Amino acid sequence: MKWSMKKKTLKATLGATCAGLAGFAGGAQAQSSVTIYGIVDAGIEYVNHASADGGATRLVSGGKNTSRWGLRGVEDLGGGLKAVFQLESGINVANGQFDDGPGAIFDRRATVGLKNRFGQITLGRNFTTTYDYMLPFDPMGYAPNYSWATSSTATGGRKDGLFSRSANAVRYDGTYSGFKFGAMYGFGNVPGSMKSSSKYDFGLGYENGPFAAVATFDRQNGANDSVTPADTTNYIQGINAGLSYDFGPVKAMAGYRNYRRTFHTAAPTLRSDMYWLGGQYDVTPFISLFAAVYHQDIKDASDADPTLFSLRAQYALSKRTVLYMAGGYAMAKHDKPVSLSRDLIGAADTQAGVTAGIQHRF
Repeated sequence: MKWSMKKKTLKATLGATCAGLAGFAGGAQAQSSVTIYGIVDAGIEYVNHASADGGATRLVSGGKNTSRWGLRGVEDLGGGLKAVFQLESGINVANGQFDDGPGAIFDRRATVGLKNRFGQITLGRNFTTTYDYMLPFDPMGYAPNYSWATSSTATGGRKDGLFSRSANAVRYDGTYSGFKFGAMYGFGNVPGSMKSSSKYDFGLGYENGPFAAVATFDRQNGANDSVTPADTTNYIQGINAGLSYDFGPVKAMAGYRNYRRTFHTAAPTLRSDMYWLGGQYDVTPFISLFAAVYHQDIKDASDADPTLFSLRAQYALSKRTVLYMAGGYAMAKHDKPVSLSRDLIGAADTQAGVTAGIQHRF
């Protein structure tokens, strides 16, 4: 009788303990989440003047958006404070390799931080304030096929590009009554110098109903000659601005970038202004049209002054999967080579191309 009672008491105690532990684990799990996300984008492209031998037909990865996958997590720490992290890697769908090279696993983003009602602070490798603030104002959405909002290649290897990513970075983002403010600082990690190879970036945005506007300033300091003799850059500076207005089915967008690069040597300063204008028209809930024109005014002797005209039509098979067709035509002055892609160099002063692709988001 006594043994039977002890067994019942032991079972009840173990049952209550297990139920308590299960409840605790369930509560802890409910306060944390990890999301796997990504974009798989591939298409077939034809371009003329791909080389001195003529045009090219090729399979491309990320025609509309760069293919990628990532992990995003958040933990509720209580009192409105949350821990956050994000790891993101580019993928080349054409060959299955990492988009940024074999050693760059999470080259797009690798951050950890905290956020509350006053904003978010993250540390690690991150996209810049300028990159994220200007993205909504590019009608083509930084598409490799075909957008010059991040850079162009009408002057050989010179891109005059947008400051996109930084390693060793601390970034803050906050939103206040329609205004948003962002700032980032990238440590140079050079012994004896806080300035060498350091970077900083500020952005201010405002949104009120259908109207939105942003302005950003960024600067990338070069390595001193004593540290890296091959690096003669003193600094690279960018000033960016964007405007948009949503009329309903039609949204108009415009953007601007002032680029300046100086040197420690007697080399002349490189300067240019990039302008773009375009928009999006939602014909139906499933069919959307995009159009943009980009023009770069180069101030120095190269004087290519390239222009790109871009069009894209896309059909949504679902909320996650779209088919798209994009076309572009680029031209430059003074026989300078020009490419539709920001990553390639053309073989003539004009280039035309078309891409048909499919994109799936998960």
